[in-house]
Amino acid sequence: MPKIYEVIVTSSAQKEIRKLQKIEVQRIIPAIQLLSVDPRPPGCKKLTSASNIYRIRIGNYRVLYSIYDVIKIVEVSGVRHRRDAYE
Repeated sequence: MPKIYEVIVTSSAQKEIRKLQKIEVQRIIPAIQLLSVDPRPPGCKKLTSASNIYRIRIGNYRVLYSIYDVIKIVEVSGVRHRRDAYE
């Protein structure tokens, strides 16, 4: 049985998602939901600049999130276009 994590999307990430085109949202939301089953999916990268921040790619967008294994929470902190994701 896979570990089940609670996915929390911060208000700033929700605002970023609302600004996206509908077709992008339809690709990003399912990918975020899948993090509850596998918070480290194939292709996810741990960012070196900050501790405990990971990112997954969805087309030209990056979902930035933190994993808290002890309390089983994945916190999505940003959804940004790739040119803006690493600032």
